[in-house]
Amino acid sequence: MAKKRKKKSFALKLRNYFFTGVVVLIPIGFTLYLTKILISVSSRLIPSEINPNTYLHFSIPGLEIILTIIFITIVGYLSLSFLGKKFFQIVDDLFKRIPILRTIYSAIGQMTESFTQKKNSKKSVVLVEYPRKDTWAVGFATKDNKGEMKNKTNRNLVNVFVPTTPNPTSGFLLMFPKEDVIYLDISFEEASKFIVSAGTSNPKAK
Repeated sequence: MAKKRKKKSFALKLRNYFFTGVVVLIPIGFTLYLTKILISVSSRLIPSEINPNTYLHFSIPGLEIILTIIFITIVGYLSLSFLGKKFFQIVDDLFKRIPILRTIYSAIGQMTESFTQKKNSKKSVVLVEYPRKDTWAVGFATKDNKGEMKNKTNRNLVNVFVPTTPNPTSGFLLMFPKEDVIYLDISFEEASKFIVSAGTSNPKAK
């Protein structure tokens, strides 16, 4: 009887060790897998003609990511200078004059501004009842709807982007009455982490 208990206890320990190993390895493996994909994709970010890895005797993984970050940072710095503002204003006007492209450019620009403006970031993360009553979803309020939809419904609507899990780059654009939108006191980063982790992280209030 004692031997059976020991065997059962040993088997239970092994099972616990196994599941503990799974819990530890899943985030590590998933992170390494995404890193591998990111490095693979990043190799196409820079044309081979100007990619340093093309001319080195050995390839440095992730070098393209570092160079891209440096390039974006430099562009951001230049865009704040007097000449940079003038130059990017010309580029902005040019894109807004080209048919088809101006629609895409303006839409992406407005979406980017809605998530980066500090005055809106405090009230961008929201809680809405979706897809049915008493079922809640975390979303991002992008803008108060003041267009044709508001005129037709005769209600104050808020545009809310509800992302999917674990890929928050896809999702649904929904319009909710303002009184049905609950604004959360958490940051954009905390909400994104909550969505990507499938609800396993605990968002902290700002």
